[in-house]
Amino acid sequence: MRNFDELTEREVLALAISSEEEDGRIYGDFSERLRADYPASAKVFHDMAAEEGEHRRMLIDIYREKFGEHIPLIRRQDVRGFITRKPVWQSAALGLDIVRKQAASMEAEATNFYRAAAERSQDASIRKLLGDLAEVEAGHEHKADQLIAENLDASTMDAEDEANRRMFVLRIIQPALAGLMDGSVSTLAPVFAAVFATGLSWDAFLVGMAASIGAGISMGFAEALSDNGSLTGRGAPWIRGLICGLATTLGGIGHTLPFLIPNFHTAVSVAIAVVVAELAVISWIRWKYMDTPPFSAAMQVGFGGALVFATGILIGQG
Repeated sequence: MRNFDELTEREVLALAISSEEEDGRIYGDFSERLRADYPASAKVFHDMAAEEGEHRRMLIDIYREKFGEHIPLIRRQDVRGFITRKPVWQSAALGLDIVRKQAASMEAEATNFYRAAAERSQDASIRKLLGDLAEVEAGHEHKADQLIAENLDASTMDAEDEANRRMFVLRIIQPALAGLMDGSVSTLAPVFAAVFATGLSWDAFLVGMAASIGAGISMGFAEALSDNGSLTGRGAPWIRGLICGLATTLGGIGHTLPFLIPNFHTAVSVAIAVVVAELAVISWIRWKYMDTPPFSAAMQVGFGGALVFATGILIGQG
């Protein structure tokens, strides 16, 4: 790899040409990935890819005028410190907001690249050329805003944002909520049964850790094997399984950790407080993302948790 400040004017321009081609293909990938769920945004990125192709042709004309027909192959990965971008195909899922922000970042970074190159140039003609390229990239950024304004009216933006929210709930919130509920509620009975049966905090801690980790593994596999997401739109099964499994384990460990406290009464009191906090968080998530009325969410989760909690105590004292 070479440092950017070691490149000649010819090499910088060749690098700009290859970068424009790469950015155009990235926008094309964005368009293809968004086409099924966000057709209006897909058209925006299709048009932006066409714009990048036009700018690349303009840069090639400038290069030919100054340096002839042969354009050396100089890519981003060949230059130390140059802008790098993660290939789109390596991303399992691309949210609409992520794509829009990445597109804005791409144009801003390219503009900064050309301006930085112009500032370090000591030759007037080179400085002018690089300054012109910076203006071209700044024009790209304004063009992106224009294309979005032309293709995405307020109602379309609202519809796509709502679709994005639904997919977030379907692919992230639902498996996480299922895990939290299972981990927080189902492990109450064995943990409190163990502590009231033995009177020893350490025994309850071991039972709680075993129940939490075991439930996390079980729930993770169950979620991952439930469907492959091709028909339901729930996304990659291994991602859902991982989210669900981790949430399940977290939900159980929360009220298990207090039993590291040696004193029986203190440990039980802290654990009960953690349980209340866990159930409150679950109720809030159900209200925030699942459109459940706050009172109904609190009653449903609280009743279930209280029932399992009472079961554990009765068994432990039996």
